[in-house]
Amino acid sequence: MARFIIPFRIRLPGRGKPKPGQDSIPGDHPEESVISSQELQNLDLSADLQTNLRRIRAIFSECSDVIYREFDFAQDERIKLALVYVDGMSDKIQISAQIMRSLMLDAPLVESEEFTRARALTLIKKKLLPIQQLKETNNLGKIIDAVLEGDAVLLVDGHATALINSTRGWEARSVEESQTEMLVRGPREAFVETIRVNMSLLRRKIKNPNLKIESMKLGQVTKTDVAVVYIKGLANNKLVAEVRERLKRIKIDAILETGYIEELIEDNPWSPFCTVFHTERPDKVAAQLLEGRVAILVDGTPYALTVPLFFVESIQNPEDYYERSLFSSAIRLFRLLSLVISLLGPSLYVAIVTFHHEMLPTSLLLSLAAQREAVPFPALVETFIMELAFEILREAGLRLPRQVGQAVSIVGALIIGEAAVRAGLIAASTVIVVALTGIASFTFCYSASISMRLLRFPIMVLAGALGLYGVICGVLAILVHLATLRSFGFPFLFPVAPLSAGDLKDAAVRAPWWAMLRRPRLVGMAHPRREATGLKPSPPPARGK
Repeated sequence: MARFIIPFRIRLPGRGKPKPGQDSIPGDHPEESVISSQELQNLDLSADLQTNLRRIRAIFSECSDVIYREFDFAQDERIKLALVYVDGMSDKIQISAQIMRSLMLDAPLVESEEFTRARALTLIKKKLLPIQQLKETNNLGKIIDAVLEGDAVLLVDGHATALINSTRGWEARSVEESQTEMLVRGPREAFVETIRVNMSLLRRKIKNPNLKIESMKLGQVTKTDVAVVYIKGLANNKLVAEVRERLKRIKIDAILETGYIEELIEDNPWSPFCTVFHTERPDKVAAQLLEGRVAILVDGTPYALTVPLFFVESIQNPEDYYERSLFSSAIRLFRLLSLVISLLGPSLYVAIVTFHHEMLPTSLLLSLAAQREAVPFPALVETFIMELAFEILREAGLRLPRQVGQAVSIVGALIIGEAAVRAGLIAASTVIVVALTGIASFTFCYSASISMRLLRFPIMVLAGALGLYGVICGVLAILVHLATLRSFGFPFLFPVAPLSAGDLKDAAVRAPWWAMLRRPRLVGMAHPRREATGLKPSPPPARGK
């Protein structure tokens, strides 16, 4: 049996022992195609240029986008130089004008007596490279990381130190209006996929040196740039430390979007409710930072995370703070009503039609009975069918191209609903209830609407089995679950439970700005005072004619 198995053995890289007298440093041998980050961090540069290039080429083997530019120094042709960068991630104009031109053409302008082989690196750094950011390193791992981040690395023959030139310049999407969080009044800018641009958007709104941005890399393969943003003196130190600890605990091969981090740092991963807020609006993130919260930015995605999150934020919108308080409070109450309709609308309909006929006026009851006379399904089944059809149309409208998706979702809903009523499969009242429920779910936060859509179905089952008693049991179970939820240790139902009367002024309704003197009690205790007293406007005293 062994003779059939042995020929199929695969020789893995690194399994064999090095031959006597053979250098066993990873990267010296092209056949070693996989090198761990730990091995790279333990490697130092050699003083020989060709040895360094051979190691770098071995690491970047089969990477056609890595450019190696070898040339002679203008002051002394015996001094060999090499430039390594990634095509498409580095600014070619900056490389040509500020590095290549300086070393190949402008170098003769400096007195040649100063240049020697031993002083070449120091003089190049101090007199010939007009780069705004320049770093030195002798670690091969840092060099590889710099090249992959878009920097250009300059190697000088005879020196075991490389110069990392900041030449990052790749194609990026410009700052545009948010496509998922639309406002009538307010800023039009939204985050983009470049983390540096997102940092600058926050800096523009909070011009304060206490705005701290701590950078780290997550993902053992992707090495994604992640930033923790907070305002020192406003954010709770324990909250900032907890965010750092949870992020450092992440050991995963890739971080491609904030959703990866969100699932790895939330308090209750099995809860249907989101306990980490995500948004692509810089004004929303800036407002939450000013309340004492912490934000997390991830390179490669336009969405930022903020913690902690409270349930009342599902009915809040950035535009509420840009309009007058009376109008904003009324709109919030409408959103709260829409949230209740989105969760309980179909369930109440099923319970009343199935068990509680006495709750309806006689005329309405007779109308519903006439509509349902030819329907072959019970109320629970037909409501389930229409809800599933609506969810399918909603997803189809989201995934199809924008020009087609809207038409498909609207026309599909009209055609399917009308055809189902005419065929006698669905009552017209069921179509109205399902349509109203679907429209109501678009009026508040999208992440909360997903939770409502998920919980709607089990409550419908309870309503079909137990009537209003089942609906009440389902609502009580949800409330108990919400009361036990935490977002980074903070109660999810704050300021309702635990009750904070002073913070109710920015919950279901919004008090005028001149009345919101203090930050939220739980997250803003480090510096609770937000504004001065006596800011309530009043008309000037009457003036004589």
